[in-house]
Amino acid sequence: MTASSAVHDTRTAYDAVAPLYAELFSDMLDTRPLERALLAAFAELVRDHDAGPVADIGCGPGHVTAHLSALGPTTFGVDLSPAMIALAREAHPYLRFDEGSMSALDLADGVLGGILALYSIIHAEPQALPAVFTEFRRVLAPGGHLLLGFFAGDDPLPREFDHKVTLAYRWSPDSLAELLRQAGFVEVARLVREPREDERFQQAHLLVRKPQEP
Repeated sequence: MTASSAVHDTRTAYDAVAPLYAELFSDMLDTRPLERALLAAFAELVRDHDAGPVADIGCGPGHVTAHLSALGPTTFGVDLSPAMIALAREAHPYLRFDEGSMSALDLADGVLGGILALYSIIHAEPQALPAVFTEFRRVLAPGGHLLLGFFAGDDPLPREFDHKVTLAYRWSPDSLAELLRQAGFVEVARLVREPREDERFQQAHLLVRKPQEP
C-alpha cells in the first residue's frame, strides 16, 4: 500500500464512523487518570516554554483538544477526516479545527510550541513515519515538545493488528523512540501502562522535545 492510499483509506474509514466514534470516546479521559496527568504535565511544559500554540494532530471530534485548551495552552485541532472536523467544530465552536494531513502540515517552520499526537501515528505506514516525524520537527519551535500516544508491543518491528476502524500498527517504545531520535528529537519521558479490562494492548506514551538551537 502506498502512503497516499493509506491516507485515503484512513480518511474514508474515519468519515464513516465519526458519529459513533464521538459518542464512544468523547468522555474517555474521565476514566484515565494517568493520561490526564500526562496532559497536565505537557500543558505545563508548553506554557512555561511559551513558544507558540499546540496542534492536536489526529484530533478526531475534538475532546482532547478541548481538554488541553482548558489547561491553558492555545490549542487547535487537525484531522484527516472532514466528518470528524465537522463534529469537532460543532461540539467546540470556540476552538479552531483544520482538515489536514500530519505528513504535510499547512504550517510555517517553527510556529508550534507543542504537538499532541494521540493514537494518530498508528495508522501511518511504518516506512512513512520518519517523514512524519521530520514534518513534526519542522513545525515545532526550538525547545518545543511532542507527546505521542500509541499501542505498545514487545516486538522490535511494528506489528499490524485488526484495529476496529482501519489498518493500524503497534510499536515497541524503544523502536519508536529510536525513530524520533533519528529525526532529531530528545526523549524526555515515557509511560507504558497495562491494558484495562476493555483494552487489548499496552498503552504507551513518549514525550520528546526539539533541541534548542545552538
